Amino acid sequence: MPTASRLIAAICLAALAFLVSEMAKPLFDEDKQFGNFSVINLVIGLIVGWQVIGSRAGRGTAAGINNGLTGGLVLYFWVLFLHSGYKMFQVSMRGRYDGAFDAAGAVFEIMYENALITASALVITTLIVGAALTGLVAEFVAKRAS
Repeated sequence: MPTASRLIAAICLAALAFLVSEMAKPLFDEDKQFGNFSVINLVIGLIVGWQVIGSRAGRGTAAGINNGLTGGLVLYFWVLFLHSGYKMFQVSMRGRYDGAFDAAGAVFEIMYENALITASALVITTLIVGAALTGLVAEFVAKRAS
């Protein structure tokens, strides 16, 4: 059911996803083409904010912070997983994998590589603080809207 806290959590986490995406771009190779990288991450942030943070709002301040941190971790996982899956698909179209299991394993190898690249202190700190604030804002809205 749509609620104000779900909407606010979705908007806040989407904005955080866009911000962190823009912060992470300079960490990759200079010749990397990003395309709609930030916009895709924004959409993932909308969905995760709505489903993970917004659905659990209204349980108290500590729970709000925990929900926000959980939402940030889920966002990070899905962004890594989906972009790594897309990269694996691109590579598999060139016939670089011996079979389906090699391709499936490559998704997790690419995820690991991208996680190492984006694991700068500024990116991770921004994600953690922003996710905790998103949880607090969703909690605040849930208390005011009820």
